[in-house]
Amino acid sequence: MEIIRNIQKFDDWMDYLKDWQSDIGVKIEDSENFIMTPIYDNTIPPEIEFGDFKGQPKWDRITQIPTQNMRDSLLALTFVQGDTEFASVEQQRRLLENVPHDYDRYAAVRIMLEEIRHGLQMCHILVEHFGTSGKVEARKLLERRAREAFPEAKNPRLLGAFNEAVDNWLDFYAYTCFVDRDGKFQLGMLKPCGFSPLARSAGPMLREEAFHLGSGNDGLTRIVKAGQVPVAILQRFFNKWISCAMDLFGKDESSTAEWGYVWGFKARFDEEQQRKDGNLDPDRKELNHHNRMLYHVEVADIVKRLNSFIPGEEKLFMPHEKFHRAIGRYANQPYDVHGNLMEQAEYDKYIKTALPTPQDYALLKDIFKNPNWIADRALPKDLWGYQENIRKATLGK
Repeated sequence: MEIIRNIQKFDDWMDYLKDWQSDIGVKIEDSENFIMTPIYDNTIPPEIEFGDFKGQPKWDRITQIPTQNMRDSLLALTFVQGDTEFASVEQQRRLLENVPHDYDRYAAVRIMLEEIRHGLQMCHILVEHFGTSGKVEARKLLERRAREAFPEAKNPRLLGAFNEAVDNWLDFYAYTCFVDRDGKFQLGMLKPCGFSPLARSAGPMLREEAFHLGSGNDGLTRIVKAGQVPVAILQRFFNKWISCAMDLFGKDESSTAEWGYVWGFKARFDEEQQRKDGNLDPDRKELNHHNRMLYHVEVADIVKRLNSFIPGEEKLFMPHEKFHRAIGRYANQPYDVHGNLMEQAEYDKYIKTALPTPQDYALLKDIFKNPNWIADRALPKDLWGYQENIRKATLGK
């Protein structure tokens, strides 16, 4: 859909949001019970917490930021974050047509509504703080489309993982466990941002994001405990989504990450702990790698825990950081899941067997006919009351 109206104020953008939902065919049950509004945390520290401006007051307005380069970088951080939120809804929108249990419907509905709210949050910042450029980018966020969900679309989403297909509930739970976990890392890096509107946005988004990756972890646990999906198939889905998520941390030796740190926009994920340990001056060329390896360790622990529920000798494993990479020092290189370098011709055949295959999808289709392929769980007693707790903790706009 080509959107031709201009955005003058945030209410105009909300009209675009309705058009976007209609165009991608998203009609979400219980949306009338969901508080769809920007939420800002008023309890953040008042001073910049890292980088060359550490100790100075955080910037409340874009005009307070010293240089145009800094403003442009901040604009890019904001619209890239927003792009991921809308993309995930496009990828997952068809799952509600075939739901194993009531809890799975609730989890998917809640996650999609919260992702829309996160996109709305970023667009509120763009429209309210970045002038004409922000309004243009806020509009573009609703014009791009996830490629595999909309193959005819001219403008794909900005990052690779958000153009991949989420075709079934195994995809969904692997995606929410591994890709949404990257979202936790990205928001954690933005939480101490020197630009106050972004810093104030991160806390409420992180509280909601915790349910997304928790649902993925819980969903995979329920799948493993049910014992209906072969371990080899699970492994190929892990290979797919973990490698995609590793790319989301960006290029190694990234000047964008370096300057984002210098300017106080995006920290190390474990910035507070690093400073407590006396590590005040990180290798700024390796910031993306540092955060990626923290993610790698966390996911490896999840895989290890899942294995405790799998009887027998066949177990899941963490694919090597070099495998199936499209970004960084290992991009487009023929490494197998164990990190061994292969001949390109051999790898071209191998990769077709290391990622989900057509045979996997055919077998899963049969497995999914029995809803017991994933263990059921009870719905929470209060489906939407948690939102009030978030609002109370974050004190208005």
